[in-house]
Amino acid sequence: MSNVYHLWVAGKSQTGKGNLIPIEDPSTGERFAECHSASQENVDAAVSAGHIAYKSGIWSQASRHHRAEVLEKCAILLTKALPELIDLEVKQTGRVVREMKAQVPSLVRWFKYYASLLRVEERSVLPTSGKLHNFTERLPLGVVVQITSFNHPLLIAVKKLAPALAAGNSVILKPSELTPLTSLLLGKILQEAGIPDGVLSVLPGQGSTTGQFLVSHPMVRKVDITGSTDAGKAIGKVVGGNLCRYTAELGGKAPLIVFEDAEIDVAVNGIAFGSYIASGQTCVASTRIIVQNTIFDQMIQKLKAKVESITCRIGAPVNPNSMMGPLISQNQLERVQYLVDESIQQGNLIPVIGGKRLTSKSALDELDLSKGYFYEPTVLKPGQGNPTEALIWRREAFGPVVVVVGFDTEQEAISLANDTEFGLGAAIWTTNLSRAFQVSQMIDAGIVWVNTHHRNDPSSPWGGAKPASGVGSENGVDAYNSYTTTKSTIINYAPCEESLETDDWFGLASQDVRYG
Repeated sequence: MSNVYHLWVAGKSQTGKGNLIPIEDPSTGERFAECHSASQENVDAAVSAGHIAYKSGIWSQASRHHRAEVLEKCAILLTKALPELIDLEVKQTGRVVREMKAQVPSLVRWFKYYASLLRVEERSVLPTSGKLHNFTERLPLGVVVQITSFNHPLLIAVKKLAPALAAGNSVILKPSELTPLTSLLLGKILQEAGIPDGVLSVLPGQGSTTGQFLVSHPMVRKVDITGSTDAGKAIGKVVGGNLCRYTAELGGKAPLIVFEDAEIDVAVNGIAFGSYIASGQTCVASTRIIVQNTIFDQMIQKLKAKVESITCRIGAPVNPNSMMGPLISQNQLERVQYLVDESIQQGNLIPVIGGKRLTSKSALDELDLSKGYFYEPTVLKPGQGNPTEALIWRREAFGPVVVVVGFDTEQEAISLANDTEFGLGAAIWTTNLSRAFQVSQMIDAGIVWVNTHHRNDPSSPWGGAKPASGVGSENGVDAYNSYTTTKSTIINYAPCEESLETDDWFGLASQDVRYG
């Protein structure tokens, strides 16, 4: 074990007091690094440093223009560090390098967007009656905690950090214990860009220890997490006890409706991207494909051919020609396999293609796939039973598995799409503009894409429409506002004589006095 990573506490690399965390390469199952984890003592030190920095005003009271300049420097230095970040992200997540070369460079947009937002932010002057000047400001909250998941370590971290730092908060980031390494590197990059010591700490650790210490800390003013619905509920109970602000981006079971007038080949490409990018380990993965029966068989055949082309090009994540990587861990592999097997054994679904772990050598580059956590991209269709009763129709598998079902009417398609407790992402494929508008309005999801999938921009809100998919949203002005508190300042500019005449509530004269 050659690489040992330490905590990043208030601008310094520090030894963690918790247990060492082994970091695996999911494509080989080999441990290639260890990471220190944060104890209660480490958490207390980071929160204290964040609070001291916040109260000092070194960042919280810095001008918006200064914070904007630092965020732009963050974007510049992030760009310079891309080769190292991409390599490390591939290693710890198993995501193929072609994905990371597309995703990681896009993250600079978040720092640039919130830098621009700071420069154009306006203060409201409210139409208060009387000779009063009433203006509002947005001020930072204080120390905030951010908890990220394993599937997009850098993307999710940057999405949260950019608005929180723009608003002037002190931030403690807890990355997933499975993929903490690039977040630690990011901490150093942001310090070099000008984020003052104390304003940012990165504390890896288990959710049951480090995470619990952080979210229950009485000095924390906001918690923002990305994770499972169960984790979101558990953390929400703790946060509520502290009357702390809360944002949670949780589970998804995204429907993707394909109408008979869709461009089928384009839709198949869209399904493949929406379903198998990141090996299906995304909260908006299109896992429930709802296809008009008039084109059902054609869609199945084309989708099967697309999946075959992906499967034969699965290899080492560092291979630029590899199309899809492994799942993150043995536990995740077993979860996906269980959900697929249960649905087939119950007779609700049957496999069109896939349905098992990959154990052979890669046809692309001879990588021994059996040593990693590779699972075939899989397509399931209705069996003898009811496909919507299958567990994999209901539960978030977080793997490269889709269920394809048919429909006859538009209303039936909408009902199938909404047949879930989740409501994060959804997609519609149609060339009928009227239908696109009408159906998108009827789907219970916070994000609806038409003739595309998984588009993500710093300006576009990203959040769920149902409780199981979370609370609040990321991106855009809303995310920035959620990291602030509104302060209203009211100034009386009436002359002294007028104030003496109208505002003497307990004067001897019986004249009218104002109220409000």
